[in-house]
Amino acid sequence: MDLSGWLVDLGRSGAHEGHCEGRQAGGRCRLGGCCGGHGPAPSRKGCRSDAVWWVAEAYRAGPALMRVAVLGAGAVGSRVARQLLAADSVDQVLLRDVSSERLARSAGSIGDRVVIEHHPFPATIDADAVVVASPRGTQLSAVEQAISAGLPAVLVCDGLAETVAILKLDPAARDAGIPVLVGAGFAPGLTCVLVAHGMSWFDEVDEIHVYKVGAGGPACALVHHRALSRSSHDWRDDSWTRRPGGSGRELCWFPEPVGPRDCYRAALADPVLLHHAFPEVGRITSRMAATRRDRLTAPMPMLTPTHAEGGTGAVRVELRGRRGTARETLVLGAAERPAVGAAAVAATAIEWVLDGRVTVVGMAGLAEAVEPVGFLGELADRGLPAEVFEGDGAGG
Repeated sequence: MDLSGWLVDLGRSGAHEGHCEGRQAGGRCRLGGCCGGHGPAPSRKGCRSDAVWWVAEAYRAGPALMRVAVLGAGAVGSRVARQLLAADSVDQVLLRDVSSERLARSAGSIGDRVVIEHHPFPATIDADAVVVASPRGTQLSAVEQAISAGLPAVLVCDGLAETVAILKLDPAARDAGIPVLVGAGFAPGLTCVLVAHGMSWFDEVDEIHVYKVGAGGPACALVHHRALSRSSHDWRDDSWTRRPGGSGRELCWFPEPVGPRDCYRAALADPVLLHHAFPEVGRITSRMAATRRDRLTAPMPMLTPTHAEGGTGAVRVELRGRRGTARETLVLGAAERPAVGAAAVAATAIEWVLDGRVTVVGMAGLAEAVEPVGFLGELADRGLPAEVFEGDGAGG
């Protein structure tokens, strides 16, 4: 396969001629420039309804400058804090962690508009919105605290079990009248936005396949280590199918500089969030890259300390479906250090919440909550461009 087929063009005018998520009913593009403003609006599960218009209006009418709490000062949380301090809508960031060492390391590089709290994650939060970037096992209680306080939240969670448990809090979030964006990281997160964008290229999609390689900080590496030893949850023909982790090898090509990697089934959260957004799709699967050593050691405790900052990783989403009378395959992807990518996604998501561009109420993944063309454009501005594969073997 010729890897030169990966082209950085999702943000370019005409890159998806005739298929634009920016179009509203009536056929005009509200984004301007990406498709010339013409053509029919795509049909997909909407996230903007008259019933929740007041959410956006409430945030628009709120104070011009807001305080955002970031729970977790690790590889992702510290970067989210730095990016938020550069946002026009954020006046102050509250950075909380249970580790004084992580807080000290982060405080020296962030600035003077940060309030540092050495405190348990689920404690009372004094802020206008919350980004939860704390380790596995702490996010559920942190979300419960945010909901009880009526604070909109963005979660950088990637563990399957914790994601499922958090989604069950949807009635409480709806009662509180707040948006809670789940899985707003590199994968899930960017993967969901890429899929949402790709859906508009088709008349009908019947398969979605997600692949990922790389891990961010130590907490992320631990989640991935355990995921490989546990059963995958794939959506197939109207039911969830469980398959052994580490099985189902596929050789997948990722954007440069990552290239080809062997990928295997694992307990990943992407299918759960994507089925939540696109229940009409008949098959949704996910795999992660792993070596033979990874597969052999997955059932064992992690004996070797992980690197504080992971190397370059990548995500790839593959959609298969019908466009007109033809069967087509679309492959989208991105390459970046996972912690850097996750921070860009989470920071962009909470900024969209603060300025009223997210109008969902309750639990939602990014595929349901954001307009993908605009969101991907802002990620590109932050140095995280999405790519599309064009060429022979795109489906391989």
